[in-house]
Amino acid sequence: MGCGRVGARLAATLDADGHSVAVIDIDSKAFNRLPPDFSGRRVTGLGMDRDALRQAGIKDAYAFAAVSSGDNSNIIAARVAREVFHVERVVARIYDPARAYVYERLGIPTVASVKRTTESVMRRLLPPDAAVTWTHPTGEVSLVNATPAPSWYGIPFSTVEELAGARIAFASRLGIIRPASPELVVQEHDQLYFAITGTDAAPLRNLLTDAPNLEA
Repeated sequence: MGCGRVGARLAATLDADGHSVAVIDIDSKAFNRLPPDFSGRRVTGLGMDRDALRQAGIKDAYAFAAVSSGDNSNIIAARVAREVFHVERVVARIYDPARAYVYERLGIPTVASVKRTTESVMRRLLPPDAAVTWTHPTGEVSLVNATPAPSWYGIPFSTVEELAGARIAFASRLGIIRPASPELVVQEHDQLYFAITGTDAAPLRNLLTDAPNLEA
């Protein structure tokens, strides 16, 4: 739902990858953002309207993304998709960070645009740091985005994991996300994503801002 810049790009990407896609937007002119070769379905209407959802093929949908410009519209549409049509995978774009937290706790995955943009900019402005980017609603496990200090450059991922006591799930390098593997070494500007127990990122922050103790 939503054929703005995010929705149009998302739909075009999925379509190009061979998925069957339907896009819903209240403004038919919004579909002009789709590429000329877009083969998916275009439905003019409200994304929370059950008839519009049925016209888009919601009964056969594997996933539903509510990415319009309105928080209320996105969350209502996401709840209808999940609770009425039982879509397996649902995600809602939410601008208000407080609302995003509430809906995450209710089990509705959200993308909090303002919060994540702010965090991304902060990570590039400030010295090396580690911050929780995702936490399971139970609070038992979290994903921590960590930027190692220069003293860690050249250290193998396997050594970093051993010293940190946590697994590196994946890494962002030069704008490309890649799964972590033991043979990789830390490079300048790497952002490492650690899977940790609980929600406390302080131990990782303290570890990665100091030089590694390779003699331990």
